[in-house]
Amino acid sequence: MKKLLLPLLFIAAGTLVLTSCISVPKNLSENPLDNLQHDKHRIVYFNPEVYPDVEEIKFPSYQAFFDGVTEKLRKFEHLKLTRVDTPLVYDSIDVQTIKEICHNNNSDLAVVPKIKYFKVGLGKYVFSNQVVISMKMFNSEGTLLTETSYDTYRKNRRMLGSTTNSIKIGTEGAMNEILREIKLMNRITAIETPPDTPKTLITTP
Repeated sequence: MKKLLLPLLFIAAGTLVLTSCISVPKNLSENPLDNLQHDKHRIVYFNPEVYPDVEEIKFPSYQAFFDGVTEKLRKFEHLKLTRVDTPLVYDSIDVQTIKEICHNNNSDLAVVPKIKYFKVGLGKYVFSNQVVISMKMFNSEGTLLTETSYDTYRKNRRMLGSTTNSIKIGTEGAMNEILREIKLMNRITAIETPPDTPKTLITTP
């Protein structure tokens, strides 16, 4: 009886070891686009260009914008944010500046944003609470990876509410496209990189 029991115990133990080796962690999704932890990115975010160029609205605009960015990135631990207080002109971005900022901050991505207010009425400082948030994302070599805009009025038909909330909503809406692009890059990297090979950020030629 003891001779039969001993092999059965070894078989049971072996089965347990195999089961534990092939089990999938519960916190990982079956969708590879949801599992971003295998590629970590440090992202530089510049202060947004504000249009119209009115000094009085710049600081609260910056504050609301980065509140939106921080809230959106809070659940993505693999994405590390670096803020650069100098805004860039959205329609004439200097590639060399992007490369230098990325190099100095050890970052592989850079986002250049813009906040455009809708001006209403005849007064100089009369604005609606609706905004368009635009973003361009570059890699560390200054190559444009994606560009997106979010119009709070067209998307949500928001007539009421504060301008601060509109900026946050527009920021989070524009960042959805940015995050989709990062997920796509990570997916391509995972597919094209052989096993046991360090993953690197794929750039567009």
